[in-house]
Amino acid sequence: MSLTLLIEVFVTLFVIMDPVGTIPIFLSLTSGRSGAMIRRAAWQAVAVSFGVIVAFAFFGQQILEYLHISLPALQCAGGLLLLLVALELLTGKEEAPVVTGETNVALVPLGTPLLAGPGAIVATMVFSKQVHHWGAFAAVALGVVLVHVALWLAMRFSLPILRLIREGGVLLITRIAGLLLSAIAVQMVADAVRAFVLGQG
Repeated sequence: MSLTLLIEVFVTLFVIMDPVGTIPIFLSLTSGRSGAMIRRAAWQAVAVSFGVIVAFAFFGQQILEYLHISLPALQCAGGLLLLLVALELLTGKEEAPVVTGETNVALVPLGTPLLAGPGAIVATMVFSKQVHHWGAFAAVALGVVLVHVALWLAMRFSLPILRLIREGGVLLITRIAGLLLSAIAVQMVADAVRAFVLGQG
């Protein structure tokens, strides 16, 4: 198994899906609900996110071929999209989703698009393109699983975590995640441009 690919997948998806930054939003969306319902919402949201990510990892390439989109084009678009997300994290202008009382928050907006959003989907599709042997497959699969475990742990123990790091800690981690994500986004765009120049797009 490729340890480098595993770390790259985990770090990229971690900063995109932002388990720690999800805590305040998760608490606001599940406020007033019982402990059992909050725990159920945590695992349901993670299950929905995991299902969406896996579906695009396996069938995303077929969708690209049907639409006649090259991987470098997708990678460049994904990099620009991630850069916008990173700028929102850095400037603090991201908007929390609003739901009505009848909506199952575990499905929408938690599972998607908050967790399994466009950025995570594009990043997963780019990584799945690098799978040419079982070692790479194991690295990508384990990276996706570990990120979703981190998401579940963050939401499952959201109240104690928030009391421990407080709002200032969440803000600090969000800014650091934005900085890392912006670097990843620029690298994705640079790789896409290099592929276009070499005639691979």
